[in-house]
Amino acid sequence: MNNEKKIPDAETRAKSIARWREVNLMLEDLNMKLAQAQALAEVDLQNSPLYVRRRERVRKQLEALKEHKLAEKAGE
Repeated sequence: MNNEKKIPDAETRAKSIARWREVNLMLEDLNMKLAQAQALAEVDLQNSPLYVRRRERVRKQLEALKEHKLAEKAGE
């Protein structure tokens, strides 16, 4: 049994390298498309009525908390 690995000839290596470069570019393109889709989804989420209401509610709660802490400090 001969388990020695053979180094491919120059032409085979060149074809493999070219194919890997092509695959790499395809993956980079896919990653770019996914990033764009994620950005669009994030914009949609930020503009959804539910998210806007939640954001406003949290803002009001934070303001109330700040006012409460200021009132406590003034009362000390």
